Amino acid sequence: MPGLVPGIHVLTVALLRSVKGERINVPMKDFAGKIAVITGGGTGMGRELACQLIAEGCNVAMCDVSLEAMAESRRLCEVERLPQGLRITTHIADVSIEDQLIRFRDELIEQQATDKIHLLFNNAGIGGGGSLFTNTREAWEKTFSICWGGVYLGVRTFMPLLLKADEGHIVNTSSVNGFWASVGMATSHTAYSAAKFAVKGFTEALINDLRLNAPHIKCSVVMPGHIGTSIMSNSRKIQSGSDSERLSDVEVGLARERLKLMGIETAGMSDEDIQQMMLERARAFREEAPTTAAAAAKIILDGVKAERWRILVGDDAHKLDERVRQSPEKAYTPEFYQNFAKEVGWRVG
Repeated sequence: MPGLVPGIHVLTVALLRSVKGERINVPMKDFAGKIAVITGGGTGMGRELACQLIAEGCNVAMCDVSLEAMAESRRLCEVERLPQGLRITTHIADVSIEDQLIRFRDELIEQQATDKIHLLFNNAGIGGGGSLFTNTREAWEKTFSICWGGVYLGVRTFMPLLLKADEGHIVNTSSVNGFWASVGMATSHTAYSAAKFAVKGFTEALINDLRLNAPHIKCSVVMPGHIGTSIMSNSRKIQSGSDSERLSDVEVGLARERLKLMGIETAGMSDEDIQQMMLERARAFREEAPTTAAAAAKIILDGVKAERWRILVGDDAHKLDERVRQSPEKAYTPEFYQNFAKEVGWRVG
């Protein structure tokens, strides 16, 4: 079609393809009128994704293991009255258990009155179980099953609904620990890192799988650095099976041992001193992070609109990515971590 300006040419081709019954393969530039699924919507980035999507006129169905946390997310989404017809639904589901995800999907179909979704954010995750030696197998596998299994099962469970939509996007949350398996020399980090590497590799492989079999669906892998969330305290609660903010006697003992490994003398510290130190670490991780959960959610949504398959979140993530690529053989030396932590102000690990 000579003589047409590029934008008009693209639109014309898209219209012709639509008339022929083909799927239109264009970036998802806005979320108004779409339907999004978010796992781990009760706190952190999941909550912020829900609020920002609702603000853009997107219907949201979110799940979490905490009914109270989701109720708060819903309240925040509804601070300004929802436009008529816009739907937000909440569902209880442990993403590592397939039957619970299937129930979530079936509830969504009924409550959202739909047989399709456009956006899937596999966001749920926990930490813990970092060591094959000092942590239990149960704790290790729980972390791996949620952080990796939740992504895999999420894609499997919701793919039929994505296939029925005219356009779709899968967003899988990995981490900087998906390309750098450490948080410092004094802390084992095998479960979380193994899971996040799996998420990254799966999503990268999914790019071509979708291109070949469902070209109207795109995917992105999200790799955040240090984001201000409650993952430290939430992970401990899930791993311990307790909603208490306070550590159990066993957890205090383990925390004391970890502090010793980090070179912190604990002989003169009481159990209550350990309690308060752990509470302060969780608070600082949440409130003093270089990137807020709200800022992270905006970066993710902007990345989806730009159709970026690789979304780094935070200056620390960009700097760490650059350093690992420059010196992969040195990435697990004490000097590498110490220099990087000093540069970006990390105080974890």
